[in-house]
Amino acid sequence: MNSAGLDAGSTWIKLVILNEKKEVIHRKKLETALDAQSRLRSLFDEVARFEVGSLVATGYGRKLALKVFSNVPKKATVSEIQAHAAGALFLFPEARSVLDIGGQDTKAIVLGPEKRPSRFEMNDRCAAGTGKFLEITARAFGKNLDDFGLFALKGDSPPEITSTCAVFAESEIISLTARGERPENIAKAIHLSVAKRTVAMLRRVGFGSPLVFSGGVARNPCMVRLLRDFLKDCEILTPEKPEFTGALGAALLAVNNPF
Repeated sequence: MNSAGLDAGSTWIKLVILNEKKEVIHRKKLETALDAQSRLRSLFDEVARFEVGSLVATGYGRKLALKVFSNVPKKATVSEIQAHAAGALFLFPEARSVLDIGGQDTKAIVLGPEKRPSRFEMNDRCAAGTGKFLEITARAFGKNLDDFGLFALKGDSPPEITSTCAVFAESEIISLTARGERPENIAKAIHLSVAKRTVAMLRRVGFGSPLVFSGGVARNPCMVRLLRDFLKDCEILTPEKPEFTGALGAALLAVNNPF
């Protein structure tokens, strides 16, 4: 039987299915939208088609996921910290820490000698340090998240955004636009604001190198560049499909979990 990992996030739902050799045989990503339950149900046939015998769910909607997939014989939930650590270590066994920037929160995880999370910190109280803030501001510039990063790389003299609140930061952005600031510079300033908050969190938790950068924001080239600039002595590793790291970790735990 195959095993599935489901990362039911606030913005996206990610599904990874592994065979008994821990090889990825299927991936799927859906926007969570307003009705998470119906979105989860839309994956029901795929889970059945791939003969999934065990499923581990993580993310904000993990408990709801277990209700939707009640027909799967073996199932459990794990924290996002456990799932992202497991996925990162599978992809990069040498990893010492993990940074995940998702839609709703940012997670900084330190991996101990036993390759398990030993310390972590989460920012889930304000959107200003998360992917949602980048996504909202990208939309205001008529860009998707990936293109917004490329656009921001063109900025050569970014102003400073000092607000630590997403609402006030948006007000600053409007003021900068009204003053005639170049859009590329504003975009760069937005990325710098998120990067500085992220680096401060990593330093508080005592991160180590190599650092795995996961989550959808890890596809953003400006964020990757800024983190490498701020953390010059740290090797930053980015998965090929960084947004699936949590779902992959959950699937691996489904393979290994005796239930």
